[in-house]
Amino acid sequence: MTPAALREALDRLNFFGIKLGLVQTRKLFELAGASFDQRYIHIAGTNGKGSTGAMLEAGLRRCGFRTGFYSSPHLIDVRERFRVNGQSVSEDAMEEAFLRTDFAAEKLRKAGMSPTYFEYTTVMAALIFQQAGADFVIWETGMGGRLDATSVVEPEAAVITNIALDHQQYLGDTLAAIAGEKAGIIVPYRPVFTGFLGPEAKQVIRNRAIGLHAPFFDPDPLSLTGEPRYRQDPDGGIVQEFRYGTGTMHLRLAGAMQRRNFLTAVPVLRYLADKYHFSPDEALGRVSSARWPARCQEAAPDLVVDGGHNPDGAAALAQAMLEAYPGRKFAVVFAGFRDKHVAENLRLISPLAAAWFFTPMGGGRPSHTGPELVQMAEEAGSRAPARVFANSREALAAARASSFPVLSAGSLLLAGEVLQQAAPESVWNL
Repeated sequence: MTPAALREALDRLNFFGIKLGLVQTRKLFELAGASFDQRYIHIAGTNGKGSTGAMLEAGLRRCGFRTGFYSSPHLIDVRERFRVNGQSVSEDAMEEAFLRTDFAAEKLRKAGMSPTYFEYTTVMAALIFQQAGADFVIWETGMGGRLDATSVVEPEAAVITNIALDHQQYLGDTLAAIAGEKAGIIVPYRPVFTGFLGPEAKQVIRNRAIGLHAPFFDPDPLSLTGEPRYRQDPDGGIVQEFRYGTGTMHLRLAGAMQRRNFLTAVPVLRYLADKYHFSPDEALGRVSSARWPARCQEAAPDLVVDGGHNPDGAAALAQAMLEAYPGRKFAVVFAGFRDKHVAENLRLISPLAAAWFFTPMGGGRPSHTGPELVQMAEEAGSRAPARVFANSREALAAARASSFPVLSAGSLLLAGEVLQQAAPESVWNL
């Protein structure tokens, strides 16, 4: 099977859309021979899943463990969803996993079921990490938690990074309702670790943990002191330095949200270190090498790419840019889908904009047109000049020809297109 044919076969599954529920996924696991009981570290949350997972993966790999990392969506190519020891999976390994999954799925189709794209990739991930002999698997939910396909496994630990409004049509329109869905990844007697949550969401998750006799851990904000400093990394990008305990921590990820993600990862690594007898300090030392593409990523000189697509992510981006690039204004390449809070996203990042370069998005989902984005930016109070382009390639070229550094924002799909044009190599290995 050629790589192109495999991707076409997967893409055809998008026709079946999103189906929340575990019955099909569980049957697909069983028929394909995928393992339910690898050492899964299950991560849910509105934002911060990928970055927190990257920190955990880097820490475990530093201590000699073989890691798997399943995440979504991908930016450029589906192989990014399946990482072994930080590297995107090979074409051969992905093909083998796809064929096993497809053979199992055919049996379900004969029974009247229609496995979805995400169910396929979830089973493929389990098969890939099983074949690779992963010691730990960082296992990221696609959306929600309770009925997410990833929830068929029995995790070693659950991690819930944060709770904010997103995907309300599926998860509910209050923080408590969304927290209830995310809390669905908690299982009896296994620990749950949370990030920085508001009181409403935290209480929902704590109550779920108590009901399942699951140990509950939350981060210690007092372990961080002082203000962060930034420096240029000789290998490219920026590094933030901050005081943690009695030492200094370095992160190749910018902003206060990443410091919060770090504090979320710390007790997870300490718990695993105690249980599996490795050095927590050695693991934490490796976290400094963690990378996660399209999260305030300096992809090239004078080009920052971010995939934040909800107000919580846009606020984190704005704060990170003010920290890392104080006083600078940007040529902002922006796109937004109609099912997101685009007007609020524009309001939050408008202080960064010297000029707007608006583009619609493809991908089969309705996105705002350029003229609509111009009007929304004006209504958000922006006075920066705006131009409209037919696609992201034209918008990026015009922005890079301006006298300002460039910021790509508003959509993970846009981030992927920009990275494919400017720095495709940056997405493959962590």
